[in-house]
Amino acid sequence: MRTVGVDLSASPAKTAVATVDWLPDRAVLTGLVVGADDAAIRRLATGATRVGIDSPFGWPDEFVDFVVAHHRNRLPVGCGLDDIARRRPLALRRTDLRIVDDGAGRPLSVSADQIAHVAFRCAGLLADLGVDDRVDGWAVEAYPAGALKRWGLISRGYKRRANVPVLAELVLALQAAAPWLDLGDHAETMARDDDAFDAVITALIARAAQLGRTTRPDAADRPVAAREGWIHVPAAELAELI
Repeated sequence: MRTVGVDLSASPAKTAVATVDWLPDRAVLTGLVVGADDAAIRRLATGATRVGIDSPFGWPDEFVDFVVAHHRNRLPVGCGLDDIARRRPLALRRTDLRIVDDGAGRPLSVSADQIAHVAFRCAGLLADLGVDDRVDGWAVEAYPAGALKRWGLISRGYKRRANVPVLAELVLALQAAAPWLDLGDHAETMARDDDAFDAVITALIARAAQLGRTTRPDAADRPVAAREGWIHVPAAELAELI
């Protein structure tokens, strides 16, 4: 089995792609690229069993309906959008709310934060990759912070240059928690570049998804998730991935 993890950014320069090959008793990080455009992602994903992408796969249903209605001058009177509670469904998807309720983190809003630029790129990439199942398709939506929290590792405060010492400790913690994962010389890159680190975590999430060991929507949420996308959070310990 081969899984690929894509830490997607609005800019190709900050997009990282990790390739992990899974053997009976170990996993090997065989490739780690920092700086990947869509053509490079498509090339690196070719032949993968499962691909994880750290980006929202869609927008909230209510946000889409809101934008269409506003565009056509058909918003009803009395929306009451001065109330932040009424704006919440415009900002958060069903899967985002599930993550919050489960205590796995607080994903950025795809419709109200700068991550929307990442989602624009992701939408095009999913089309290029031929991914039409946003819940459990060949490519799955990943959330590294949620996985790290699930695995008992540091999930915040390791990003940006000022936090490189924290990132380096996090790489060591990952190696201790998953001694079966051979990072090779790529460990040095992961210890200084959080995009590279997140790409590797995303490849591990793809493995969990392939094993059927991630959170899935229930019957009521699935139709919504098919449009909005669904975040896969591991339901397995690191040791259970091998």
